[in-house]
Amino acid sequence: MFIDKKDGYYLKIASKKSLEREAEMTDYFKKKNLGLGYISYLSDQSQDFLLKEKIQGDNYLAKQYLKNPKQLCDSLAENLRFLHEQNFEDCPILDHSERYLKKVENNARLKKSNLDFVTNYNIHTPEEAYDYIQNNKLLLKDDTLLHGDYCLPNIILDNWQFKGFIDLDCAGVGDRHIDLFWGAWTLNFNIGTDQYRDRFFDAYGRDKIDIDRLKLIGCCEVFGYF
Repeated sequence: MFIDKKDGYYLKIASKKSLEREAEMTDYFKKKNLGLGYISYLSDQSQDFLLKEKIQGDNYLAKQYLKNPKQLCDSLAENLRFLHEQNFEDCPILDHSERYLKKVENNARLKKSNLDFVTNYNIHTPEEAYDYIQNNKLLLKDDTLLHGDYCLPNIILDNWQFKGFIDLDCAGVGDRHIDLFWGAWTLNFNIGTDQYRDRFFDAYGRDKIDIDRLKLIGCCEVFGYF
């Protein structure tokens, strides 16, 4: 919910304890000059309330950016590399991979799946995706500060200058390939073509990318995006 007063505020209301992680990581990103903090986080018997400041600027979905897709792609990659190079020793969430896999296991047990996330990886059934996870999940590392949902709406710019990250409910220390996966996905989804995928990986730095781990993340997202 947007509150149009002064410079603007956003109020999130959700089930009890569901906004606790976002509050923690919003505060942490502010301390690292990666975003603005929150004004208030309250949790009552049934609901959470998180009031946040609005970062001045626009996200990558603004016409100014979408009409220059190559520059957008390069900027998206450069801002991700900048985030991933941050020191994270004092981060309150150091075990993102464990939490991530727990969600995958829970949704797999509930038979929740979406194969749209593995169209690039020759995976055709939920069973194939799950088997790949079981055989490769030890590849996941907790060695990088992540956004966790690195998509075009969640990065704010002012005339191409980075201003901050928003919607940090999936942020923490985990495997960089989660953000890389979502960066490539959002370019395809929001621009309407997969032609910038390789350019995005090149601009980020191929030396930091493991194709097997990208496939692993795709398989995890078959069960994760619910």
